[in-house]
Order: sequence, then C-alpha cells, then structure tokens
Amino acid sequence: MSLFASTISWPARPPASLAGIGLMASKEMDMARRFRTGTQERHPVSLLWALKILTVLGGHKKFVTRYGFEDDDVARELGFGELLDNEDAVIQSKQVRLKLDRLYEQAARETAYVPDVLSENVRHLGGQVGLSEVDMRILEFVVMMHSDDLLAAAGGYLGDMDMRSLVHAIAVILDLPEAQVAAALQPRGLLAQSGLLTIDKLGRNSLKSKLDLISHGFAELMLFAPLDMSILMREAITPSSAASLTLDDYAHLSSFTQIAHPYLQRALQTGRTGVNVLLYGPPGTGKSELTRVLAKELGCRMYEVSCEDEDGDPLSGKRRLNAFRAAQCLFAKQQNTLLVFDEIEDIFRLELFHSRAAADSKGWVSRMMEHNAVPTIWLSNDVECLDAAMVRRFDLVQEMPVPPRSVREGILRDAAADMLDDGAIKRLSQAEQLSPAVVTRSAAVVRSVQDVLPQAPGPLLETLIANTMVAQGLKRIPGQDPGALPQVYDPAFIHADTDMAELAAGIRHAGSARICLYGAPGTGKTAFARWLAEQIEAPLCVRRSSDIFSKWLGESEKNIARAFAQATQEKAVLLLDEVDSFLADRRGAKQRWETAVTNEMLTQMEAYPGIFIASTNLMDNLDEASLRRFDLKVELRYLRPQQARNLFLRYCTVLGWEGAEQACLQSVEALKNLALGDFAAVLRQSKFRPLKTPEEFAQALQAECMVKQGGRAGAMGFL
Repeated sequence: MSLFASTISWPARPPASLAGIGLMASKEMDMARRFRTGTQERHPVSLLWALKILTVLGGHKKFVTRYGFEDDDVARELGFGELLDNEDAVIQSKQVRLKLDRLYEQAARETAYVPDVLSENVRHLGGQVGLSEVDMRILEFVVMMHSDDLLAAAGGYLGDMDMRSLVHAIAVILDLPEAQVAAALQPRGLLAQSGLLTIDKLGRNSLKSKLDLISHGFAELMLFAPLDMSILMREAITPSSAASLTLDDYAHLSSFTQIAHPYLQRALQTGRTGVNVLLYGPPGTGKSELTRVLAKELGCRMYEVSCEDEDGDPLSGKRRLNAFRAAQCLFAKQQNTLLVFDEIEDIFRLELFHSRAAADSKGWVSRMMEHNAVPTIWLSNDVECLDAAMVRRFDLVQEMPVPPRSVREGILRDAAADMLDDGAIKRLSQAEQLSPAVVTRSAAVVRSVQDVLPQAPGPLLETLIANTMVAQGLKRIPGQDPGALPQVYDPAFIHADTDMAELAAGIRHAGSARICLYGAPGTGKTAFARWLAEQIEAPLCVRRSSDIFSKWLGESEKNIARAFAQATQEKAVLLLDEVDSFLADRRGAKQRWETAVTNEMLTQMEAYPGIFIASTNLMDNLDEASLRRFDLKVELRYLRPQQARNLFLRYCTVLGWEGAEQACLQSVEALKNLALGDFAAVLRQSKFRPLKTPEEFAQALQAECMVKQGGRAGAMGFL
C-alpha cells in the first residue's frame, strides 16, 4: 500500500513517568529533526505532522515543482541539501516523493508526543473551559503550527482551503474522525466560543490562516513554561488599575450608582449570568474611572480587554472579541470578578457586522450577552455604533455627561490642593473636558519631584495638564475669564423696559424662567446673565453658535440637546448667545438642516425646567413660534444720560481720579449710542494706551460711539 493512501495512528500518551520522545534511527531523520526555530530544536511531532501533510495529504505536489523545490529552506531542513548544493542535479518529483515517504515512515514508527509543557497547559485550560479530548488535540496542533515554521510551511502546500477541506486535513493529520473534527470546529463549539481559537468559516485560506490563536504570543507561552494565566492572557486581558476616586465624586450620577452597585453586588454573589452594563459618552467624562470605583466599592477583581499588544500596536477588533470570549470562559469559575470592554464602537463597526455574515454575527453577540458568565461593563464614546436591538440587551444603560464644574473642582482639590491655589483650581475647573486621570497623573508627576523644583509647583502642574489636553485635541484651559463681570458692574446701569434687579429676584423665587434679551451689541445682555447666575448662586453654562454648529448632519441638533441636558444636570443658568442662529425664521430656511435646528431648539426650550437666557442682536430674525416660548422678552437699549454720567464717575474712581469737569460729564451724557460695552472696550485699550485724565477717557468713549455711527464694526465686550 502506498504511503500516500495510508494513515498512521497517533498512539495514546503513556503515563508521565514513561513519557518521552523516541530517537530517530536514520541520519536523514536526525538532520531533519535538528531544524531549529529560534533557539529551540525542531520537535519530532512537528516533523511527523509536516511529513504527513506532504505525503498522506499530497502536499508534495506543490512542494516540488517542475523547476525544483517551492522553498529551498524547507527542502534543506528535510534533508535535500545535497540536491540543492549540486548544480548538476536534476530534481525529480518521483525521487523526492519516495524520500519523503521514507522520512514519514520512519517518523511514524517513533513515539512522538507534543511537548510535556504544552500537553499539561492545554489540559489545564481544557479543564477550565470544558474542552473535549478532540478540542484539546486540535488546540495542541494549532499551537505547534503557530510556533514551528516548517509545520506552517507544510500546511501552506495544501493550498487555500474551505471548511470541508480543513476538516478533512485536521482529521487526517491527527487521526481523528471527521465528524468529531467538524463538530469541534463549529462556531458554537467550545474552541470558538472560548476565543482560544479563531476559525475562518467563510474564506479560503491556508491551513495556518484558517486557524488563528487568541494572540500572537499565545503559542510561545503555551510551550514555554507551566501555565500562568496572567502571563498567558497579558496580550488580551489586563488587570484594571486601582481607582483614584470614590462614589462621592460621581454624585451627579447617583441615580445610576444607587442601582448599579447593588445590582452588580447581587450578580457576583449569586453567580447570575448575562449581566451587562453600558456606559457611553465623550472621552474624558470618567467612564473607565467609574468602573474602577465600582470594582473598588464591590471589593472585586476587574480585568480589561486590551486595546493593544505588548509592543503598543493596536489589536484588531476580531482579536479583542476573541480575548473577551476567552476571558469569559477562563474566569467563569472565578467568583467576584468583573470584566470591562472599552471602545466597543471599534467592535460593532467591524466588517463582520456589515457583511453577509452580519446576521449571524449579531446573533452570536446577542447570545453571548445573554449567557456571559462574568458580569461585564461595556464602554463606548459613541453609542450610535449600536442599533436599538443591541442596546436592549444591556441591563443598565447610562450616559456619561461632562462632569459638572463642582465635580471637576472637587477632583482638583482632592488631587492637588497642596499645589494649586483657589484661583487656579477654579480656573482649571472651567475646562469641561478635563478628565480625572489627567489631573491625578499630572499631580503625581509634579509631587514626585516637588522637593527639587526651582519654583512653586502650581504653574508647572497647570502646564502639564494643559499640554496633555492639547495633545488630546481638546480645548485649551481657559485663562482669566474674559467675560467676567467688571468691578463696577451694577444692573442699575442697564437701560431696559424692566427693572432688572427686580426681575432677578423674581427668577430666583420661581426657580425657572425663559427670558429673551435683545438689543444692540454691548448693551449688557451677557453681563446680566452672568450677574443673575451669581445672584442665585448657580453656575453659568454659556453656549455660542461655534459650540453648537457642526458640519456633520444631525450633530448640531445633538449639541443643542447636550447643552440643555448639561445645564439641567448642573442646575445651571443656560445662556445661549446669538440665539438667532438657532431660532432663525423657518420661512426663510433654504436647507432642511436649518429647519431641523430650529425645531430642536423649540423642543428643548419647551421641556427645559431651569433658567434659560437667550440673547440676540437680531430680534427680527427670530422664528415666530420661538417668541411664544419665551416667558418674557426684554429689550436692552443704549444708556440714559444719567446712567452714562454715573457709570463714567464710577470708572473714574476705579482709575484713581477724584472726579471730572462738568464739561467732560456733559460730553458723556450727550452720547446717544453709548453702551456698557464701550466702557469695557476703552478700559482694555488703556492697557496699551494708558488714559491720563477723565477728558481722555471721555474722548475715547466718543471715538467708540463714532465708529458705530460710521457703520463699521461696533465695540465688543458686554454683548
């Protein structure tokens, strides 16, 4: 019988005390066997399988071509060096095949087992995951193939394979029934479900590509030493960092943490399966840190699915999914353990969700979420990557908004109160995208060298934080607030058809209001909103058109909704400046998105329970429906003569002048279009063009008014 038609049984492994590798008898076999991968000797079982592929499975047909060997290195390692070194030698397919037959016959007579370390590790993993004997035999083979280039090369000579030819090849190589191999390689089989093995069911690829492992370093680790789970999974699963905050720092999410904490605690205690929590929101809102805080409060271990390998290279979505599956299997019997899967948008945007296999893939993920043994917290920066059917699979869903300023201020005080003064803390807390991790890491760096710094640590800490935020593409940390109220501010200087101080008292009593402030630029609309926020001791949330409008379709409406949601969460006074941009008359809309933005604004205004101030210089441009949404419309005008006189005298006192001549005061009173913003503009000019007398001050104010009369750009400041 031809060796190409025969199969040689793989003998049962004897007890460990008798385990060993038989010595090859012939010189040819000894030469082939000593082929090295890295620094390790070629293992006899790898050679046996490689020869079986080349002979029994017919791989020699591609190994030997009409021009010689397909790969001279492989040929040399198999003992064909003499043919390669002899330039006159004619390489004949029949002669090569007969020699391969002899090599395979000799190898098959020897007792060849997989390495002891690999066998023990596979059995340990098999016990944890529940692998069958066939599963473990296949896993051993795949590990050997991914660690031995001769075996991998031999598999390549079988050509591109479909699932049917793959099953047949594995069955022949391992001398297993095809039905059992087919069952083991099914997507719902434990090998695939565990994530240890990725099986390419649809494509046609080489033997090695059809069977991939959980990570690049998995094979080496399985062959290197007795199993250490933390090392084995280090490219796929990493222990979570310790929490640096507490639940008190998430007081703004108390409605979520009050249910999430006991729910996860009960799930861990009872071993409940299918527990999944979704946290979503923009980067820097503290999603990862909240998971660590929950793990700390629950007193449990937590592992994160890695986003990159040990070299810092990003892991593909498929590998991350395999890592998650493996972790679910390997940690299933470990009590008191949580898993975190971050950046899930990368997973749900995979081609596998947008291909002919999309339905199967989504179904698989749904089943996995229904039965996962380890409670999992899923994190996403963009929840739109999930369709509604997938979102329904989560037990708890929570949006992570930008932390309120009070929370950011608390984080800064906890992390760096010994390095930052009160003014710096308040200034830094204005940065809405400042994440706790950036604060704590930067503070730790500065504190570690604080004793040798040549200057106070505060400015250096601010610089570190600012540099990190810039590198992340976030907004810069604000300096001194350019819109802060001036020292002389008083609502008595507002010329309006309503008593503004009385209005502020009424709003404070009611707790809610929708006010539209309109009038010429500089008449004090924004300044009043700031003053009102101070009077009722509430934060001020300011949004302008540049904060809202986006080039992406639908994103502007979302930004409007976020602005109202954030103001609601922070119990802030919401000021929308240039509101005519959002409430433009829909009768003049030329694009559909313009109408959509106005509709969203009207909807949010109608439902908003807090204090909403809208300011505009273009009242006539507002949509008629929006006017009905405002509780009160207040026009702010240019200063009355007496208001102009009194404000001028107050600024004279601030500038160190005892008073002003009557003529000077009369010239100020005579300015018909003098606004609060004109005083602010002149005061800014004085930083580089110092004012020496009240007369120069009055002349500068007159110049500002003349610019407006000339029809050019007006003064900026108290808008």
